[in-house]
Amino acid sequence: MEIGFFTMPLHPAGSDLTETLDADLDQVVTLDGLGYREAWIGEHFTAGWENLAAPDLLIAKAIPLTKNIILGTGVSCLPDHDPFVLAHRIAVLDHLARGRFYWGVGAGSFIGDFEVFGIDPKTGEQRDLTNESLEFILNLWNDPKPGLYENRRWRFRVPDPVAEVGLGVHTKPYQKPHPPIGVAGITAGSGTLRIAGANGWIPMSINFITKDVLRTHWKSVEDGALETGRTPDRRMWRVARDIYVAETTEEARRDVREGTLARDFTEYFFKMVPRIRGNLDIFKMDKTMADSDVTPDYLLDNLWIAGSPDDVARQIRELYEYVGGFGVLLVMGHEWKPRDKWERSMRLLAGEVMPMLADLG
Repeated sequence: MEIGFFTMPLHPAGSDLTETLDADLDQVVTLDGLGYREAWIGEHFTAGWENLAAPDLLIAKAIPLTKNIILGTGVSCLPDHDPFVLAHRIAVLDHLARGRFYWGVGAGSFIGDFEVFGIDPKTGEQRDLTNESLEFILNLWNDPKPGLYENRRWRFRVPDPVAEVGLGVHTKPYQKPHPPIGVAGITAGSGTLRIAGANGWIPMSINFITKDVLRTHWKSVEDGALETGRTPDRRMWRVARDIYVAETTEEARRDVREGTLARDFTEYFFKMVPRIRGNLDIFKMDKTMADSDVTPDYLLDNLWIAGSPDDVARQIRELYEYVGGFGVLLVMGHEWKPRDKWERSMRLLAGEVMPMLADLG
């Protein structure tokens, strides 16, 4: 099992964008130096707390500042982009990274972004648009046949090639046939992860979901793989979690309660998630419990992983064994302050916790 990073990123609404971009980039550069395997970077247009609208640009800047860490979009929200344009931007980014790049794709879930692009999430059209966009893009990369391509939202024409002057659709990714594709699942028995299994894509499970739902996610991957005759590999499965390590468990729990992690959930997620999903059930081990009982202390005991190196290693091992194993543990990104405590946590995770888990996988 290896460790990576997933950042939305998270900053209080109204933060200075120049400063937060620098802070986000600095986190990625630091994790590269600590040996983290990969970093996925989110995309939102209207989320003030998740204030990065162009992860591809941050990735492009991070490429020459890092050496080994694989950089990924987490995710490109396909309904929000013209597929012809996005196919070219992602292909160019893959060349800039010389293949040190994963392409995370998805439908998005932020209500403000749906409103901007005229998408009604109640109809599920975002999922149809995601599938149609991906089909357009993969065709452009694989075999861009001349002709008209259109659906109810997009319309573009691939011109007839003119070899004499190099006219035609010619931009393809560095990795062949394309960058590894990653998709994220949220719900129990995720249909998205079933599609990942059917296509051999990277399955990812987000940090909000309980361990019982996590167990259903790998079953979805297996079911999808069975449909197409593939053999699923648990080493491809990414599981995201909010993790904080300190010298002692008492210190870690205090830092989490009084610091950034509790703030981000209390001031943002506990307010935003009900606007998207109607309630806080996604966090609950027992769906009959009241939303008011979903507190930072509840999450500390049931969802977050915080403690001393020994305690964190125990919690990760228990999660790994409960769900049957996974390949990469993705640590969620937050605007940890003071920053030196975040860096200490990431060092302890890489240098002390992970060696205790070397037998996993």
